[in-house]
Amino acid sequence: MKTVSLGWTLEAAARAVDGTLVGGGDACFSHVTTDSRHDVAGSLFVALGGEHFDGHRFVTQAIEGDAVGVLVERGSGVDVEPRIEVASTGDALAALGVKRRDEIEVPVIAVTGSNGKTSTKDLLSAGLDGSWASPRSFNNEVGVPLTVLATPPDATALILEVGTRARGDIEWLSPIVRPVVSVVTNLGVVHMETFGSREGLEDAKYELVDALEAGGTAVLPLDEPGLQRGGEPAVITFGGAGADVEVADLTTDDEGRPSFTLRTSQGPLNVTLPLSGKYQALNAAAAVGVAIALGLDLEAFVRRLASATGSAWRMDVHVGRFTVVNDAYNASPPSVSGALETVAAMGRRPIAVLGVMAELGSVCEEEHERMGRLVGKFGFSELVVVGPDHGYALGFPREVHRAANIGDAVDVLAEIVEPGDVVLVKASRSVGLERLALRLREVASS
Repeated sequence: MKTVSLGWTLEAAARAVDGTLVGGGDACFSHVTTDSRHDVAGSLFVALGGEHFDGHRFVTQAIEGDAVGVLVERGSGVDVEPRIEVASTGDALAALGVKRRDEIEVPVIAVTGSNGKTSTKDLLSAGLDGSWASPRSFNNEVGVPLTVLATPPDATALILEVGTRARGDIEWLSPIVRPVVSVVTNLGVVHMETFGSREGLEDAKYELVDALEAGGTAVLPLDEPGLQRGGEPAVITFGGAGADVEVADLTTDDEGRPSFTLRTSQGPLNVTLPLSGKYQALNAAAAVGVAIALGLDLEAFVRRLASATGSAWRMDVHVGRFTVVNDAYNASPPSVSGALETVAAMGRRPIAVLGVMAELGSVCEEEHERMGRLVGKFGFSELVVVGPDHGYALGFPREVHRAANIGDAVDVLAEIVEPGDVVLVKASRSVGLERLALRLREVASS
């Protein structure tokens, strides 16, 4: 996380979090961190707790690393100074995020959705010159306030990726976010174990629209009528025919990079992206919707999209003796479908290596079977399933290769991959298939 100069005193921070300050009230800190291993000098170290970790164990290390002070929970037994004691360090981090948000006067854009959040954020970051954006996928109750707190004083805009696993998650973050433009990329069927229904998912994502500042704009997908609720706020739609930002004439090259036209009320825009994935056209359309909402020069905005850099393990294409497409950061039915369609269009013999799509609840087997059918429909010659199948084999029209783990998958692929093939590697983050993709890259480069 980039170091900034907040210039806050410990006393001011203690007031903002309703905490008790012990020592060092006039000392100023430049930034906030939750990691005692990096960028500690000059910081306020926040000792977060979790199921598998406790930041209170590292407060001494933080002070020894020249942290200005530490923020800890009452009753934690921490006696180092200077310290701020609070009831909950998680709530206190959020309160610090609110304090920083109160200081930010540049436009704040927030992005949520079942898929495409990070890619849309990456495109917006390229298009909005001088902006500050969430690093990686800092989109939860820790990442969002840390991103806001790290906003440089010279940033031209702040772009936040906002995730949700259940109703109320975004609402809790709303005081920290308070966007002037809210983007919902899509809905899909993710986290159905917690959302329970399509309506629950819609309501959860719409919390980001409800978080808009007065006079703000929502940028929404045309094909999600459950998000089109009328009244305030103003809405810009993106998608197919009839959208305010309409994608047309979409093609991809042999590495899956899309070229297309975006039709807007201000005229057509010809776009070629450096990011692989046909679905990136929709993400770009959403980004252009933001540019329209902010009243920007669309031609200049689109030119800057050509400099976009994708995040790790998202349609990362490596060409060697065979091509490896590392899309292993996460997986849901829409993202699997989009990756399959893109790889199938690359003009080489496609092989799919898939792991579980997690947190689908009651639709788990149905969606895995549907993805298995799509593997066959898009002309993939081979399907390798790593770990539990959950229904892929029921949909795939030919024999499925099964691998219990990454080592087994390497052995299986050694038998079936031929020079010139393209291998897609995709699964939910918990499966860790990026390790398989990296090993395949080494083989392809040898």
